[in-house]
Amino acid sequence: MQYRKLGNTDIDVPLIGLGTMTWGEQNSLEQACEQMDYALSKGVNFFDAAEMYPVPPRAETAGATEQYIGHWLAQTVKRSEVTLATKVVGRADTRPDWNHIRGGSRLNRDHIRRAIEGSLERLQTDYVDLYQVHWPERATNFFGVRGYVHYPSADGIAIEETLDALSELVDEGLVKHVGISNEAPWGLMEYLRLASERGLAKVVSIQNVYNLLSRQFESGLAEMAIREQVGLLAYSPMAFGVLSGKYIGGQKPAGSRLELFERFARYGSVQSEAATEAYMAIADKHGMTLAQMSLAFVCQQPFVTSCLIGATNMQQLEENIAAVEVVLSKEVLAEIEAIHNQYPDPAP
Repeated sequence: MQYRKLGNTDIDVPLIGLGTMTWGEQNSLEQACEQMDYALSKGVNFFDAAEMYPVPPRAETAGATEQYIGHWLAQTVKRSEVTLATKVVGRADTRPDWNHIRGGSRLNRDHIRRAIEGSLERLQTDYVDLYQVHWPERATNFFGVRGYVHYPSADGIAIEETLDALSELVDEGLVKHVGISNEAPWGLMEYLRLASERGLAKVVSIQNVYNLLSRQFESGLAEMAIREQVGLLAYSPMAFGVLSGKYIGGQKPAGSRLELFERFARYGSVQSEAATEAYMAIADKHGMTLAQMSLAFVCQQPFVTSCLIGATNMQQLEENIAAVEVVLSKEVLAEIEAIHNQYPDPAP
């Protein structure tokens, strides 16, 4: 396993990180524990969770993922071997499907305090290594929103108050470092500005979507990630499993995410399918699986700190972790760029 520094900290995180959002919905406790055992044996000691997991978010399952991790930590006594990350829900008071979390989460001091206390209890630990804001308070571009419409009236809680509250958790030792997720360039800039001017905790990571079908991170945020040492924790590197190739031709294998949940339509466009088929042809030509090529592409980016994989079975997990050993040649990268120019960011 290869490792990279988490921002400007002294923490080394694996280039492949373990995503957990299916645990408690598509995966049982026993399966989650098996995944953690295997991942750690392969040097994948970075686990990423969230208070709202599993996904899709439901009142009946909220917090189950953290509970599974907490159970494993308690049984194995391996807390010191794991870099543990979780997230506080972003603004949710306008989303009925997320209203079960504190009656509609806001990113103010009270909600953040209650969120971390709940996460620590479920995780059965007294601190987390990385605590992230799951999505912004304000109305901006995240979760597949294209274009930008300015809504000053929807700004809500200021980033300054959010970062103040997060910094208190760092000062108290409940959180080692803080990060952001689903953020835009202005949001990252504001977090950095406030940290510099007011001596608050500096964000050390940004967790945004990044994959062959969605490369918007490269415009603006990639340069900031490198220059400001706020590396990308790339989520959805397999585009909901679309970049495994299993959905080509309209197929929906039984038990797959797209077969189970209609809400995951982000990569379902005609352009996305055409691009996926073209990428599949490159992988076939060079003797790789599409999954391996897709993950290797993400891992080779200089602005990526860790590529967060998720798996619902051990075969997927083994293949995904092994992708860290794949190095894409200049020829393959050139062919990938040709397809990207033909189908630029077909998914939001």
